[in-house]
Amino acid sequence: MIDHTGIGVADVGRSAAFYDATLGALGLCRVMQIPEGIGTDGVGYGVDFPVFWIDRYHPHSVKQHIAFAAKSRAEVEAFYEAAIKAGGTDNGAPGLRRPHYYAAFVLDPDGNNMEVVFRGD
Repeated sequence: MIDHTGIGVADVGRSAAFYDATLGALGLCRVMQIPEGIGTDGVGYGVDFPVFWIDRYHPHSVKQHIAFAAKSRAEVEAFYEAAIKAGGTDNGAPGLRRPHYYAAFVLDPDGNNMEVVFRGD
């Protein structure tokens, strides 16, 4: 079981704007910032506690893949639309990839592959 995870980014402010928009579509928001209240070194997203971090401490030149769970196909589509509007690059439009696996893929500002998936009908 994973408690939290994260990725390094080149520009925390630029990436935070992207993730504010995209993760908001999944009901996640900024719950912690380093330094406190500023967020120039790192930003943690979640509901009650941070489950996903972006920060300047980890290497940002290593391309990562993260898959976020959606509660519906509509959430997958909302995430994808928010990501593209926030400057993400299409890496696979929303669609059924295999039975009961509806997903979309977007590259974030650093080229990380962000996936959102709904497992259901």
